[in-house]
Amino acid sequence: MPAYTLVPRLVLSTLLALSAPSAALAQGSAGSPVTAVVTTPQVRAELVAHAPEGVAPGKPVWLGLKIEHQPHWHTYWKNPGDSGLPTTLQWTLPAGVQAGDIAWPTPKRLPIGPLMNYGYEDTLLLPVAVTVPAGFAGGTLDVRLRADWLVCKEVCIPEGGDFALQVPAQAATAGHAALFDAAQRAQPTPLAGAQATAEVRDGALLVRVAGLPAAWRGKPLAFFPETAGVINNAAKAPGDWAGGDWSARIPLDPQRTEGPTVLPAVLVAEGVMPGGQLQVQVTTPWPATPGPAQPGALPALGEGTVTGSPATGTAAAPVGFGLALLLALLGGALLNLMPCVFPVLSLKVLGFAAHAHDRRQLLAGGLAYTAGVVLSFVALAGLLLALRAGGEQLGWGFQLQSPAVVAALAALFTLIGLNLAGVFEFGSVLPSSVAAARARHPLVDSALTGVLAVAVASPCTAPFMGASLGLAVTLPAVQALAVFAALGLGMALPYLAASAWPAVARALPRPGVWMAHFKTVMAFPMFATVVWLVWVLGQQAGIDGVAVLLALLVALAFVAWSLGSPALGPKARAGFGTAAVLLLGAALVWGAPTLRQEAQAGTSSAASTAASDDWQPWSAERVAQAQAEGRPVFVDFTAAWCVSCQFNKRTTLSDAEVKADFKARNVLLLRADWTRRDPAITAELARFGRNGVPVYLVYAPGAARPQVLSEILSVSEVRQALAAGAS
Repeated sequence: MPAYTLVPRLVLSTLLALSAPSAALAQGSAGSPVTAVVTTPQVRAELVAHAPEGVAPGKPVWLGLKIEHQPHWHTYWKNPGDSGLPTTLQWTLPAGVQAGDIAWPTPKRLPIGPLMNYGYEDTLLLPVAVTVPAGFAGGTLDVRLRADWLVCKEVCIPEGGDFALQVPAQAATAGHAALFDAAQRAQPTPLAGAQATAEVRDGALLVRVAGLPAAWRGKPLAFFPETAGVINNAAKAPGDWAGGDWSARIPLDPQRTEGPTVLPAVLVAEGVMPGGQLQVQVTTPWPATPGPAQPGALPALGEGTVTGSPATGTAAAPVGFGLALLLALLGGALLNLMPCVFPVLSLKVLGFAAHAHDRRQLLAGGLAYTAGVVLSFVALAGLLLALRAGGEQLGWGFQLQSPAVVAALAALFTLIGLNLAGVFEFGSVLPSSVAAARARHPLVDSALTGVLAVAVASPCTAPFMGASLGLAVTLPAVQALAVFAALGLGMALPYLAASAWPAVARALPRPGVWMAHFKTVMAFPMFATVVWLVWVLGQQAGIDGVAVLLALLVALAFVAWSLGSPALGPKARAGFGTAAVLLLGAALVWGAPTLRQEAQAGTSSAASTAASDDWQPWSAERVAQAQAEGRPVFVDFTAAWCVSCQFNKRTTLSDAEVKADFKARNVLLLRADWTRRDPAITAELARFGRNGVPVYLVYAPGAARPQVLSEILSVSEVRQALAAGAS
């Protein structure tokens, strides 16, 4: 069977393989072990229960996540302050049983450089009240929990786990009674009789609280708003006492995103615990022009999009829907120049040459390929939008953040390369009915080649794509899918135009012996792609993951040769084939758990780069601290699976002149590694209207906003941006 007709079988099987990790992504816990305790170098997290009278309707039942922090590490309150993310709990409980909201303990102020965060250190319990329905008669209350938290010291690490617990229904569960009692005492209580109002005046919130407890009078008070993005958390606001009334002038956040008429808050008196809850009534209108989104918030249409000339750094106008369609079309066409797409295009060259002198077949193949590309982009975009709507912090290229997806693509390209090299023929493996069906529907081959092209091209971000994709995820679903469809049309357009242009067909040589040699040569780009995918998986799953993948590829190659080699007779094929299939099955059983795990902290390329090449891991705190010190910052949002990122890293960012400029200007170099899922990086990309990598930011000293550089960097662009920031 010709090499360019193998794609349908491989794509169909690969899409089945990719569906499992995609479902795991939707749950946010791809292959995570289920346990009652999760231990990391930073925290020990445990799911605990408290049912002193058993599990029954009307009886008190509490669940909670206990987090024991290592010294100097902390997690965050519901309002994390200037940076960070609150801990989230997602419960799975029996029918009718309902879990309430987290009963957050009173937080503490956590200063980090010029920033002020709100959170917890030492031992923390996040309790949740559970309502048991009438008629509950189970022997146990089966509890499952997905918890995610951000733990920080000098750096921040997103962590999480899947927990399970069985609470006996008929017996008291009070082993953690003291822990839950302490958590209840730490919860802020409503300040009965207190009245709180506020006015917005001259860039500050003037808060007045009357009727505070006598034990609080004269003491310094700390004000914790439950709504993020309102006040300048780090600003000093000592406040004044007048009898039992307290007032303070609290500066507003310069990049304020919220303007509530009622501001829930916790007020804490020094040396008095717990804090008190109050509802602050804002009696004056808020300013009409709030600032850009805070980390973790998705911007509105055009908000947070920062672009500009490298020389001037001036901001450009927000991207509109029509312009986004045009940019997507141009960006899709430029995707064909990205190295990650070259191997798939070689398959199209083979198919193009085979039908070069059959204009009708050539045009039909071009239309089928276009349909495959456009529909694949729309389907992938639909999955991305659905997962984001479900709360997942994902961006373009998200599928390659799963080691299982990377492994499946490596297996696919290995089979393509082996077939092109003549190691096996699909005609010897597939049933005759399948081969006959392929002959009746040859256009399916072209369409599924488009599916394969999208699977490989989607991690890349070509010029013009960044702004259009960043806007697309903020638009209504129909408009967003239209942008992605334009992206797919742009990618397919060059081949479609060539298939419809007679002069291109006349320029190609007629099919002959040269095609057999060209077919073999095209095996090597496939194997080169496998090398890249193995390297990507190494960043995600470590050296153990690489060993597992290589073992699986060897077993897969053995299966392909034993079942598809034309040199083997029926008996030899049956014997070798049975052994090969058993070997592959054993390898899958052995290796699958490893491919579902992520590498331990410190094994990523970002970590090793930070230690050896003056680059440090990105965090919002590092950026803010450098800005406060008047130091320029260069941020590289990258991923191992992003070919454009690696190209820029090994060319422009490794250029001697660029490195000399970085050193001479004392630029802080930060690398945001998105190889594995990282909600903080996803949220930061969204702040600047981006939904994929690469993205490059230059923070000039004293500048309120960074300058966003182009996706394909040049030495002159980087040097001009640094010079403009210094002027």
